[in-house]
Amino acid sequence: MEQSNRTKDAQKITLIGVSVDFLLAIFKVIAGVIGNSGALIADGIHSFSDLISDGIVLYAIKHSQDEADEDHPYGHQKFETVATLGLAMILAMIGLGIIFDSFDRLNNPVTPTHINLLLGVAGISIFSKEMLYWYTLKVAKTHNSDMMKANAWHHRSDALSSVVVFTGILGASMGYIYLDAIAAIVVGLMILYIAWELGTRATKELVDTSIDAEEITKLRYKLGQISGVNSVNSLRTRKSGHTISADVHVQVDPFLSVSEGHIISVSVERVAKECLAELTDVTVHIDPEDDETVAPYENLPERAEALGILTKALYSNQCDGEINRIQLHYLASKIHVDFFLPLSCLVNDKSHEEILAKLNQTTKELPSFGHIRVYFGKD
Repeated sequence: MEQSNRTKDAQKITLIGVSVDFLLAIFKVIAGVIGNSGALIADGIHSFSDLISDGIVLYAIKHSQDEADEDHPYGHQKFETVATLGLAMILAMIGLGIIFDSFDRLNNPVTPTHINLLLGVAGISIFSKEMLYWYTLKVAKTHNSDMMKANAWHHRSDALSSVVVFTGILGASMGYIYLDAIAAIVVGLMILYIAWELGTRATKELVDTSIDAEEITKLRYKLGQISGVNSVNSLRTRKSGHTISADVHVQVDPFLSVSEGHIISVSVERVAKECLAELTDVTVHIDPEDDETVAPYENLPERAEALGILTKALYSNQCDGEINRIQLHYLASKIHVDFFLPLSCLVNDKSHEEILAKLNQTTKELPSFGHIRVYFGKD
C-alpha cells in the first residue's frame, strides 16, 4: 500500500509539472523571440529541460517499483539513481549551451523590446515554479525520495533563474543592455551547479557509498544492545534509490545452537529496520569469534574431511562404536569436538574418566584438533 501511494503521489505531481513546464517553455521562447531577450529564451530552454527531466522521472517511478526478478534479484530501486544521473548529464549539456550562446550575445548585444510582455512571462514563471517546488518537495519528504527532491530543486532552479531573467530584462530596459546576456550566463551557471549536485549524489549511490556516519554509529549501538550479541564486528551500508541495504557481522557465544543463533539474527534484522526507516534489506552474519582479527578456518579441513579424519582415528583406537553423534566447533584456529555417548556405555565397570582419556588421546594425535568434551545421555 505504501509503495502504491508513493508511486501515485509521485506520478501526480510529476504530470502536473509536465503540464506547467510545457506551457512555460512555449510562452518563454515565443516571448523571448518577440522581445529579443536571450535571457528569456535561455530560460525557456531550461523549462524544456524540465520536460525531459519529468519524462525521466516518470520512467524511473514506473520501473523502480517493480518487484525483484531473475535478472534483478535485489529489485529495481537504482532505476531512480540512474535516472538522476541521466538528468544531471542533460542539464550539464543544456547549461553549457546557454553559456556559450550568451557569450556570443555579449559580443553582439540586442536591446529587448516588449518589456511588459517579457516581465509578465518571467513573473508567471517565478510564481508557478515556486509553487511546483513546494508541492514536489512535500511529496519527496513524505515518501523520502531523493529523486523527487532532485526534481523539486530543479523546479526551484527554474524559479531562481526566472528571477535572474526578470532582473536582467528590467536592467536592459533601463539601458544596461548587457544585463540580458549576463542574466542568461548566470542561468547557465545555475543549471551547471544543479547538474553537478545531482550527478555527484547519484554517482555516490552507484558506487555504493555508505550512509551518514552518525546513523551508522546509532545503528551499531542499537545492535550491540540486543541480548545474545557480544559485539558488532562489521557493519556496512549502502543506498539504493530511496532505500538502504546493510550487512552486519555480530559475534555471539560460540557454543550456541544453530537455532538460537538464527533467532538472534532475526532480532538483529528487526532492530536494524526499526532504527533506520529506509532500511529494507539486511544480511546478518553470525560469528562465533571476531573473524576480522582471527582466521578460525585457515588451513583447517572442512566438516566432511574433518569427520573422515576423526572417524578413521577413532576406528583405529577401537572407540567409535559407542558414539551417537559428533559436533565440531571451529574456534581459535582449531577444531574442538563434542562427543555424545549413550548412558549404556557406562557399564561393565567402564568409567567416564576412562572413556574421556581414550577419546582425548585419540584427538591429541591429530594436528588440526583441539579440546574435546564428552556428554552422556539417553539413547
